[in-house]
Amino acid sequence: MPMAPPPDFDTLTVADIARLADSDRLPPVERWNPTHCGDSEMRIARDGSWYHQGAPITRPAMVRAFSRILRREPDGGYVLVTPVEKLDIAVEEAPFVALEMKAEGEGRDATLAFRLNTGELVTASATHPLRVEERADGPHPYVHVRGGLEALIARPVYYDLAERALTGDDATPGVWSAGTFFALQS
Repeated sequence: MPMAPPPDFDTLTVADIARLADSDRLPPVERWNPTHCGDSEMRIARDGSWYHQGAPITRPAMVRAFSRILRREPDGGYVLVTPVEKLDIAVEEAPFVALEMKAEGEGRDATLAFRLNTGELVTASATHPLRVEERADGPHPYVHVRGGLEALIARPVYYDLAERALTGDDATPGVWSAGTFFALQS
């Protein structure tokens, strides 16, 4: 059965996004423990592009299908896993990229939702925290997606977050979402 296309982010409210994210049934990859079978010869680039044997995977439905069987291993590596095989996959930065943000409310009453490059939807919350890692080349902001998998927040989206943080009344620059405060500096 073909996978349904992701919903149109622009037409959704933050409540719609939360409902859709909660109803999205993912495979139970955390319960699958087949023996390791090798390397998938796949790579996820820093910009969220997926590659197989050096060639880009251009079908969004294929990328979305693979992203649903992606798992983070205890050693920090990434694998594509099914009930019968487990294959390594190289991830340059993070397996997902948050491309768009939708905000409703202000201050402590705000809720921030993100659309990922795979079409998946995530609402920042205590369960899906935001974090910023400071590096020599600047801040690297992330949102937790699931099971140790994170999305790198795209630079334009980070600028929107920073603008919200700078207009807030909090002593530490940061943003609120779903009742949780997230500092935007380490």
